[in-house]
Amino acid sequence: MVSERRNLSRRIFSYYMRVFDEVTGEVIGHLADISTSGFKIDSKKPIPPNAQFVLRIENTGQLGEKDFVTFAACSRWCNRDEYHTSMYNAGFQLTNIEENDYHIFLKMFDEYGVQKAGYS
Repeated sequence: MVSERRNLSRRIFSYYMRVFDEVTGEVIGHLADISTSGFKIDSKKPIPPNAQFVLRIENTGQLGEKDFVTFAACSRWCNRDEYHTSMYNAGFQLTNIEENDYHIFLKMFDEYGVQKAGYS
């Protein structure tokens, strides 16, 4: 499901949404950009690359029947933010998501993803 939509570009995320570790309940960051197969977060802590997570994004009620989505994702990379050096940017790839939650994720991409020139 996810891999068939990888041809769509990533978009800057224009709405503040926190990303939670479903296991610990901790906020690990907030969405910075989104694609149909993954996303980037801004985080106060470094995220280990190639780690598996079960994550939750809340406040999605306006996009679907649920107030949150949960999914499995793998961290792919993490770098210190070049402008805000106390923050980190981390990229995630979706690895498992229920179909209903994926529809909400796609609505997040469509509704809150802003395409900027030269950003893909």
